Amino acid sequence: MLPVAILAGGLATRMRPMTETIPKAMLEVAGEPFVFHQLRLLQRAGVKKVVFCIGYLGEQIESAVGNGSAFGLDCFWSSDWPELRGTGGALKQALPLLGERFMVLYGDSYLDVPYADVAEAFRLSGLPALMTVYRNNGRYDASNVIFHDGHITLYDKKLQLPEMRYIDYGLGCLCASLFNERPDCFDLADIYTELSRQEGLAGYEASTRFYEIGSPTGLRELDALLSDKENNAS
Repeated sequence: MLPVAILAGGLATRMRPMTETIPKAMLEVAGEPFVFHQLRLLQRAGVKKVVFCIGYLGEQIESAVGNGSAFGLDCFWSSDWPELRGTGGALKQALPLLGERFMVLYGDSYLDVPYADVAEAFRLSGLPALMTVYRNNGRYDASNVIFHDGHITLYDKKLQLPEMRYIDYGLGCLCASLFNERPDCFDLADIYTELSRQEGLAGYEASTRFYEIGSPTGLRELDALLSDKENNAS
């Protein structure tokens, strides 16, 4: 299984005032920090190694998770605080910990997908990157992807076209070589957008909706989902 990078360094301004003193990954969901749920999900999916890209208040996440042994994982840490290099820059800094090929997701995303299948689709594609997508039709957020037959033919967060029926699901696969000519500070979305226009971006369609805690509504939805699961299991 490919290592997984978790981008958890943002300022979380949409979740203020809750995130004035704690990072978003440490917000309580179903009775415990969100990151605990995220790590258990990854472990169940077969992930072995996780690299956290942290920034704002990231030491709280590192203190709570440590080396990951409590979750059956090997966790490593890369911080860009106080510079904040952007999502792409944070990954570039963490490349020595990630290796040549890796998966990446956001520190506020709960994505219940078959990670091994996503990694295998990436390998079979022969392309330098893969983006998971969900047929959104504008339901959860503005759709921003044109996806057809295993390929992303256009991804652009700044466009809203009728043909865009899919949305970036929040899980990607990348080759380290993509970062060779990049500046130290940039947005990961720039890589995806450029590759989609060059026929260089594979796609994998997720069948279940995504959950995130990047908004108060998203936090409430995930709290309800995981609380119900715990109640049914007990």
